[in-house]
Amino acid sequence: MSDFGDALGTAVEGGLFAKAIDDRTRDEHLEDGHFAEGACLNCGTELIGSHCHSCGQKAHLHRTIGAFMHDLLHGALHFEGKTWKTLPKLALKPGELTRRYIEGERARFVSPMALFLFTVFLMFAVFQVVGLTAPTNIMTDASIANTFGEIEERMASDRDDIRIRLSETSAELAELTEERSTASEAELAGLEDDIASAEEERAELEDELATTERNLAEFHDLRERDIVKVNTSVTDIKTDIAFIDKVIEKWNSNPGLMLYKLQANGYKFSWLLIPISIPFVWLLFLWKPGYRAYDHAIFVTYSIAFMSLFFIVLSLLIKAGAPGWIRATLFTFVPPIHIYKQLRGAYSLSRFSAFWRLAVLLIFINIVAILFLNLLLVIGAF
Repeated sequence: MSDFGDALGTAVEGGLFAKAIDDRTRDEHLEDGHFAEGACLNCGTELIGSHCHSCGQKAHLHRTIGAFMHDLLHGALHFEGKTWKTLPKLALKPGELTRRYIEGERARFVSPMALFLFTVFLMFAVFQVVGLTAPTNIMTDASIANTFGEIEERMASDRDDIRIRLSETSAELAELTEERSTASEAELAGLEDDIASAEEERAELEDELATTERNLAEFHDLRERDIVKVNTSVTDIKTDIAFIDKVIEKWNSNPGLMLYKLQANGYKFSWLLIPISIPFVWLLFLWKPGYRAYDHAIFVTYSIAFMSLFFIVLSLLIKAGAPGWIRATLFTFVPPIHIYKQLRGAYSLSRFSAFWRLAVLLIFINIVAILFLNLLLVIGAF
């Protein structure tokens, strides 16, 4: 991805995260080491109460390193009372959390966007720690075919070397045999030893040559069979659509780098999952009045935040060596159960209404994932 795309992703994410921190900072408690101002330091309005009634800034501001660390922990990491009220609700009663936030209980819970940004950041950080990163040593079909060719060339070169050595040994043996016919009795004993050594070396070389030629023939057959697969790779695909062909070209040249960019872009542009998902949730309630796009946005954002936390737990289980059946069971049942509970509580649905919407939404989730992946590929082309 270009510097422009990289900067765009970082700027949007950073702006949203900064907004979440700024909103949170307004509700902090006072500590020692604050200004003793009589007017708002932000807009100059005379202060009445704990906050400026004109711009909303706190009346008393901190200016100590302790206060800075307080801001860091509370603002960036959300170590505060709201977190411990939000996370249990998000895990066990996601529908109630969503509905209460929509209905106006904002100060009690961490906002969906702040929670989303933090959980996505934490998820990718944990992935890095546990080693769940994109591989960088991937070979394309074209590079595999090239490697096969190099191996076959080396084997043929070894065969030719053995043939040369065998020819030299045979020539040497012929010379020794000719010398034996004219050698004296004193020379004959030494010649017989040399002839025996030459014959033994020739026999070994003949065996080695036979083995090498057999291996070369078998490898050639294997290569010919694999060439059928190689020729069906994306290398030969041309769509005549500039950015798609550019993606294919980048993939063929360095797939490991492309996978790394996909992972990096997935983190930077993860917020795109929200606007992509909202229309699909809206379709589920097209004929049901009383629900707005805002409600669906809150539903989607809290849901993705939970899934990020869930993937963190799964990655830690993988790192800890948990049995595969435990991970498979959690992956199979936890996401649909959570979505079902969130649907039912957030939209006040009956069991049947929540169940069929869950079934449709699981299909929509796959569509959203494909659209998001394609967007990342498009972004990676520039």
